[in-house]
Amino acid sequence: MEANILLWVQENMRSDFLTPIVKFITTLGNAGILWIILSALFLCFKKTRKIGLMTSLALIFDLLSVNVVIKNLVARTRPYEVIEGLTSLIGPQSDFSFPSGHTAASFAFATVILLTAPKKYSIPTLVMAFLIAFSRIYLGVHYPTDILGGIVIGALCSIASYFVIKKATH
Repeated sequence: MEANILLWVQENMRSDFLTPIVKFITTLGNAGILWIILSALFLCFKKTRKIGLMTSLALIFDLLSVNVVIKNLVARTRPYEVIEGLTSLIGPQSDFSFPSGHTAASFAFATVILLTAPKKYSIPTLVMAFLIAFSRIYLGVHYPTDILGGIVIGALCSIASYFVIKKATH
C-alpha cells in the first residue's frame, strides 16, 4: 500500500513548478536547522525563554530517540531503494528511513508551540511541520509510516519536554 501511495505521488503530484518549492521546504528541516534557530531566538528573550527551553529540550529528546536509537534499531531501507520505479529527487540519504527525522524534529518543535503559544503562532508552525513532512514523501525518501512515526515521536518528545520544563520552573 505504501508503495502505491509513493508511486501515485510521483506520477500525479510531482511537477517542474512544484519540485523546487518542495526541495526548498525540505531543506528547512535539514538537521532541524529551522527549529534550532527559532529555539535559539526564543531563548534570547525573557518573555519566550520558557518556550525556548521546551523546544530546545524537545529537539534534544528527538535527536537522541530518533537518530541515536530508533533509526539504528529499526534499520528500515529507504523506499527508493526497494520500490521499483520510485526515484529520489534529492539523491541517496545517509541514514535509515524510519522514522523521518525531518518530521520528528518538526513536530517536536510544533507541538511545544501548540501547547504554549497563541493560535496565530501555532497554526503556521503546524502547517510548516506538515509541509516538511509531506516533502519527504514527495521527494521519495520516506514511506508514509515513516512520516506517521515521526509525527508521533516528535509529539511525544515535545510533551515530555513540556512537562520536564514545567516541573523544573515551578
